[in-house]
Amino acid sequence: MNDLIPSLPHGSPKIEVDLTDCLLNHMDISVSEAERRTNSALNIRESYTVYLIETRITDNGWELIEHGLGQIWRRYSEFEQLRNYLSTTYPWAVIPPLPEKKHTYPVHGLGTDTVDPDFIDRRRAGLENFLHRIAQHPSISKDSMFLTFLQQEEGWRNSVRDKGYVKMAEDKIKTLSAIVRLKDSDPEFELLRKYIHGVQGALHNLLRIRSRAALKVYNIHKLNGSYGKLFSEWSAIEKQMGDGLQQAGHFFDSIAANTETQVEEEEQIIDQVKEYLFYASSLEDICNKRNTIQMEIGQMIESVKTKTAEKEKVVQGKFGVFSRLLGAVETEEKQAQKIHQLDSKIKETEEKIGHAKDAIADYKELAIQDIDAFQKKKVSDLRDTLESYVKYQIKMAKKNLQTWSNIKESIHNIPSS
Repeated sequence: MNDLIPSLPHGSPKIEVDLTDCLLNHMDISVSEAERRTNSALNIRESYTVYLIETRITDNGWELIEHGLGQIWRRYSEFEQLRNYLSTTYPWAVIPPLPEKKHTYPVHGLGTDTVDPDFIDRRRAGLENFLHRIAQHPSISKDSMFLTFLQQEEGWRNSVRDKGYVKMAEDKIKTLSAIVRLKDSDPEFELLRKYIHGVQGALHNLLRIRSRAALKVYNIHKLNGSYGKLFSEWSAIEKQMGDGLQQAGHFFDSIAANTETQVEEEEQIIDQVKEYLFYASSLEDICNKRNTIQMEIGQMIESVKTKTAEKEKVVQGKFGVFSRLLGAVETEEKQAQKIHQLDSKIKETEEKIGHAKDAIADYKELAIQDIDAFQKKKVSDLRDTLESYVKYQIKMAKKNLQTWSNIKESIHNIPSS
């Protein structure tokens, strides 16, 4: 039960949370490079990608930071470990999602290989954004394990594993059980869950439609390459029209040649939409963890009822006429001892229920505060992302219009006689 009570993790500095301050105000953080490496062990050749985290202190007086300048290589799996640790340690917090490990909502026909350089570079940018999101949080950014992740390469995996992995597995089992069994849910959290599902559906459909639309545009632009080839071949047999046709063919070729680059640039904007689709799981985790606490309170209440009923039976056995006639009565000393034990257990459980109710109230307060801050940021981010997408489409439309104008000019300049 105490595992889910909001608190600072063990080993974290005891600090008062300043809602106006965070790590990113005192440190520059970047994931500047991605590098493919190969590891050979037991005749098995494993290839993987590592990412270079660079940090630079901008405020030497901030007591939580140990080193002024740092460079550390981390694997994607270590970022996963960090996120799992934070999710376990701060169950009430909206933990940022990691960028996708495999390409989702792809433009079919284009490369979706996870070792594709463009995909790896987008993941690099996503991991940097993930670290920035954490470093902007007023309390999580000060967590000792997060600071160690940024500043200490050796031993970090073992340290974080020792702190949270067994408990994390247990909490997941409890959470799944709570989802199935809980009846007494909080209306505010259930309303949040309904909202989450609605947003998930909207963003899923947006990404699905965009993928199909991008594929159609991609195919149309690629077909212009056939025009380019046709016009170039045609120019070879037309003396008078040759120059104009060849020039038009080059412009058609340029439309087809730039298609992959345009789709990749668009993908960088779409990754920002995907981030908020993945955020939905973080919000649902908060609802589920709250239900886990409520489920445990319900279990303790049932335990009190059971022990109270058991106590009543002991008392009835002590004073009941039929029990005395049948000779089923224990000695008064044993009965008194059993009643005392039951009273002690009942009192202890009732005290735990009181603490748990305080904990769930604190959990709700912290969660709602964090969710409200997230919602404000979400509105701002999605507005900017959608606006960027529209601006990009306008930019591409203008570029294509200019190319078609050049094609028109090339054909218009063909001499008529």
